[in-house]
Amino acid sequence: MKYRLFCLAVVALTTASCSQDADRTVSAEYADTLFVNGAVYTMDATRSWTTAVGVRNDKIVFVGFDDDAAALQGPATRVIDLGGKMLMPSFQDVHIHPIYAGQEALTVDLNSQRTLDGYLAMVKSYADANPELPWIVGGGWSMAVFGPGVRTSKKLLDAIVPDRPVFLTSADGHTGWANSAALKVAGIDQDTQDPNSGIIDRDASTGEIIGSLQEGAMELVTAHIPPITADFRQQALQYSVDLLNRYGITAITDAAVYRTDLDAYRALDERGELSLRVVASIWWELSAGLEQIENIKRLRSEYTSGNLTAGTVKIMQDGVMENHTAVMSDPYLVAGNPTGIAMVEPGFLKQAVTALDAAGFQVHFHAIGDLAISQCLDAVAEAIATNGDAHRRHHISHIQAIHPKDLSRFRELGVVANFQPLWAYADSYITDLTLPFIGEERANWLYTIRSVINAGGMVAFGSDWSVSTANPFPQIETAVTRTDAEANDQPFMPQETIDLATALAAFTINAAYVHGIEMQSGSIEVGKLADLIVLDRNIFDIPIKQISETKVLLTLFGGQPVHGELQKLAAR
Repeated sequence: MKYRLFCLAVVALTTASCSQDADRTVSAEYADTLFVNGAVYTMDATRSWTTAVGVRNDKIVFVGFDDDAAALQGPATRVIDLGGKMLMPSFQDVHIHPIYAGQEALTVDLNSQRTLDGYLAMVKSYADANPELPWIVGGGWSMAVFGPGVRTSKKLLDAIVPDRPVFLTSADGHTGWANSAALKVAGIDQDTQDPNSGIIDRDASTGEIIGSLQEGAMELVTAHIPPITADFRQQALQYSVDLLNRYGITAITDAAVYRTDLDAYRALDERGELSLRVVASIWWELSAGLEQIENIKRLRSEYTSGNLTAGTVKIMQDGVMENHTAVMSDPYLVAGNPTGIAMVEPGFLKQAVTALDAAGFQVHFHAIGDLAISQCLDAVAEAIATNGDAHRRHHISHIQAIHPKDLSRFRELGVVANFQPLWAYADSYITDLTLPFIGEERANWLYTIRSVINAGGMVAFGSDWSVSTANPFPQIETAVTRTDAEANDQPFMPQETIDLATALAAFTINAAYVHGIEMQSGSIEVGKLADLIVLDRNIFDIPIKQISETKVLLTLFGGQPVHGELQKLAAR
C-alpha cells in the first residue's frame, strides 16, 4: 500500500512538473512581436533569406517562414505584416565621432557649404547671432576648397570676426583655421616653433603665420578654448544618438574619447537614453609614455557597464595625405620631399601595443600612409610574438594607401581592415590633393578593399562622421560602385569594387566582430539581440545607384523601437 501511494505521488508530481514545463515552453514560444510577409536578410553564415521573425523581450525567438510563425502568435502578440519590405540586422559603425559631430552640428557647422563664400557667410551669421560667446568655434570645411597644402588665411576670418577668437577645424579634423585673435590668445607668432606632431604654416617669404595649423599644431590653440559644459556635451551626444538610430545604427566605436566623454555616455545610459551599444576608444596621449596605461586601466574599470565598454585604446600613428602628414615609405612629390609625421616613434609603438595587448586592450589605430600602416602591423606582430595571440581584434582605420606587401598581413595577424568606404571614389581630395603628389604606382594602393578581402582579411566599415555622412547607404553604394553616390562619375579603381552582400557584412556581422558582440548581435538568429531595421525597399532588387536613397522605416534596439513606430509600419 505504501509503495502504491508513493508511486501515485511520483506520478502526480511528475505530471505537475511536465505540465509546468509545457506551460513554460508554450509561453516561451509566443512572441511579443511577430514580423511576417517580409524579405528578411538574416546575415547568418549562409546569408539566408526568410520571411518571418519573432521577438520576445530583447531577443529573437524565431527565424523562419510565415507558415511556421503562426505557432508563435499568442493572445498578446503584435503581428506586423511587412508587405514584402526588407528586414535585416541593424548597422554597426566601427569608427565614428558622435560627441564631436554633435558639438559641431550645434555650433558652426560648415559641412553643408561647398564654397569659401559659403563658409565665411555662415561664420559671420553665427557670430552675429551669438555676440555673448567668447570664442566662435566649429568646423566641417573642405580641404579641397583651399587647394594643395591646405593653407587657410587668418585674414579672411579677421575681416568678418575681428574682435573674438575664431577656430574652425577641417572636415577631417586634421587642419585648423584660426583668426588673428585666436593666434594671439595662443601666443603663436613668428618665433613659435613647430610641435613634433604638427606644423604651423608660414608665409615662405616673410615667415608670417598664415592661420592654418596642421595636425598637433592645432592643440596650441585648442588648449585655450573654454571647455564645453557637461550639459552641452550630453546634448551633443543625444543629438547624435537620435541621428544614428534614424540611420539604423545601434552599435558604434567612438574613435577617440576622454574621461569627460565617458561621463556623457554614462549619464545618458543611466537615464535610459543611450540606445547604442558603445565601444569607447580611449585616447593614447602622444606626449606621455607607458605610465598612462595604469590610468587607461582605471577608466576601463570605472566606465565599462551597461551599454558602454571602455576596453579599446586609440593610437594616432600619422596624419593625412592632403597636408602631406600621412607617413609614406617614399617622399611626396612636393618641395622638401616630406614623408609625413610619425606621431609615435615606431620602436615605442611596438612597446606600447605589446603592453596594451598584454593588459587585455583592443588597439584601434589611425594609419593612412603605407609606412604608417606597416608600422601598426609590425607593432601587432611584436605583441603576438611577445604575448601569444589572444585575438584582441586590433583594427586599423582609414588605411588609405596599403603597400601590396602588407595586404596578406591583415589575415596573418588577425587585424581587421577598418575602411571608410565613402572615400573610395575620385573626389577632389583624391584628384587634386592626393594623386598629383604620390604618383601613378602609389595611386593603385588607395582604398584596396577588394584586395584585402581577396588576401583573406576581414573588412569592417565605419563612417568617421562628421568627416563624412553617418548614413550607411551612400557608403555602401560607393563601396559597390567606387563612384560618388550623388553623381554618375567614372568608377575609381573599379577592380576594388565589392558586392552588396560583402558591403552589408562589413556594416553588420563584421562590425559586430570588431565590437566583440558577434555572438549577441550583427545577424538575425535565434537567441541574439533584436537589433533590427526595416527598410523602405529591398536593396537587392533595385538599381545599384538607388541604394543611397534608401530610408530606414524602423529601428529596434533590443526589441524596442528607437526610430519609427510599429503601428505606422503595420499601416503602410
